Amino acid sequence: MGKGGSLSESVIKKILLSYTYVAIWIFLSFSVIIYNKYILDKKMYNWPFPISLTMIHMSFCASLAFLLVRVFRLVEPVTMSRDLYLSSVVPIGALYSLSLWLSNSAYIYLSVSFIQMLKALMPVAVYSIGVSFKKESFKTDTMVNMISISIGVAIAAYGEARFDTWGVILQLGAVAFEATRLVLIQILLTSKGITLNPITSLYYVAPCCLAFLFVPWIFVEYPVLRDSSSFHFDFLIFGTNSICAFALNLAVFLLVGKTSALTMNVAGVVKDWLLIAFSWSVIKDTVTPINLFGYGLAFLGVAYYNNSKLQALKAKEAQKKTAQQDEEASRLMEEREGEGIGKRNESQN
Repeated sequence: MGKGGSLSESVIKKILLSYTYVAIWIFLSFSVIIYNKYILDKKMYNWPFPISLTMIHMSFCASLAFLLVRVFRLVEPVTMSRDLYLSSVVPIGALYSLSLWLSNSAYIYLSVSFIQMLKALMPVAVYSIGVSFKKESFKTDTMVNMISISIGVAIAAYGEARFDTWGVILQLGAVAFEATRLVLIQILLTSKGITLNPITSLYYVAPCCLAFLFVPWIFVEYPVLRDSSSFHFDFLIFGTNSICAFALNLAVFLLVGKTSALTMNVAGVVKDWLLIAFSWSVIKDTVTPINLFGYGLAFLGVAYYNNSKLQALKAKEAQKKTAQQDEEASRLMEEREGEGIGKRNESQN
């Protein structure tokens, strides 16, 4: 009974820890989204400079990562050649900078709730790009599921009260770049046996993002900021906002490392519903019945996709366990046969 009680307590502790990681990630992701919306929206803080905001985040993250890796040596750097950096990290950094720039820009034109509805297209983008790069196998039932998600998002867009074409283009572009980045991480880094924690990721990727963002910033936002005499850098606002962005990177690693990427996908759906509710009740964004119906349809498609992924993961784990058991049984049989041969040789002598 004591052993069973101990096992039960261990399982309960593991479940509670998993829910804690999920809660931390949801809280930080929620906070960063709302905070960015507050800074960029013309009706709130009114600082509509998404490239500058992204560069502030990347500068803060890169500086902190450099201190932790090179100065305080709390994190070991990953051995990476120049060729590997140029072929892997640079394209990932370029896609990450474009994804952050466009997604932050979308908050100027669209409501938080509608942006979350458009983000439901992420599995569609990841699967489509994965098939294009031959990292995913084409399956008719999966493609039908992807089409159902797309139809749901299209219905939600049709019912959007504050529909802005440019804002939608920006958000869809952000989804496409982010999906491509995720697939490239699989292809370029995972296939080469390189694993990056959030600190080393920021150490290598954040400076690269800064370099790519600097070019459009010089031509798009710098002239406006230079000619604006009313702006004064608010260290409290931008400092706390950057801390939240850095903490979110740590939370992503904590959640995926201690649970799984699938858990984060499921938690992301919960976060999206919370953001929609917050956007409607607190920010007073208009959420129509057609919005909810369309997103509900997309939500069911995403839930089905996540469940399919879970079942495939369980099947793979079961197959791996069976193979290990067969290997162990084969090894024991060989040992017994060896012992039998040894005994027969002894008896003959």
